[in-house]
Amino acid sequence: MSNSTPSTDPLTNAIIITGGAQRVGMAVAKDLAARGHSVVISYRRDKASLEELQQLGITCIQADFSSQTGINQFIAAVKLCCNSIRALIHNASDWQPESVNVSPQDTMTQMMQIHAMVPYQLNLALAELLGSNGCGDIIHMTDYVEKTGSKKHIAYAASKAALHNMTKSFAALLAPTVKVNSIAPGLIMFNEDDDEAYRQKAKTKSLMAIEPGANVVIDTVNYILSNTYLTGSCIDLDGGRALASKK
Repeated sequence: MSNSTPSTDPLTNAIIITGGAQRVGMAVAKDLAARGHSVVISYRRDKASLEELQQLGITCIQADFSSQTGINQFIAAVKLCCNSIRALIHNASDWQPESVNVSPQDTMTQMMQIHAMVPYQLNLALAELLGSNGCGDIIHMTDYVEKTGSKKHIAYAASKAALHNMTKSFAALLAPTVKVNSIAPGLIMFNEDDDEAYRQKAKTKSLMAIEPGANVVIDTVNYILSNTYLTGSCIDLDGGRALASKK
């Protein structure tokens, strides 16, 4: 565990983003920092992006969530650098398919660890800081497949469904001082090595038939943060994918 920024006075109303050093998580972190929020991200491995994030005033904390020790250390680091939390955004994710090279037990354990165990423990451990100023948010980043399942990513889909279910439980537990909602994305951004045939096929799975990019997640996060009457809900950010097969 290491903090990539020099120690400073404790942050007030910080926004914590797990997995905030790349792709959508990084885009959300940069947007919230630009809006004047104090932002803290977790990252698993050193990345070139960390220097840019630091220059924007974002606190970057290394965390390996694959172990209980890593979870405990991250919780301790957040409590040390923050005296109150405005929002906790669970963006850290892993996309492990079923494979003959990894045992089913290890696959399910890995998926449940990152998508269920980590949010569960962070929510409980940081709830007091979230509600300390009378207004807090927890946002769970789930997935379209939480509802449909996935024959190639069975454990992944199950773990995201568990995270979705926790949205309901924590919303009831932490109301009215903390709102808890989830975002269930479909296709947001392609990977650089995705070929054109795959991209075209993936886009046709939704009614909108586009690669929307990180801005749609940014807009949704800011909507949730600004809405004082939204809790226990899931926003399906999938371009109408559920309806695409019914056209």
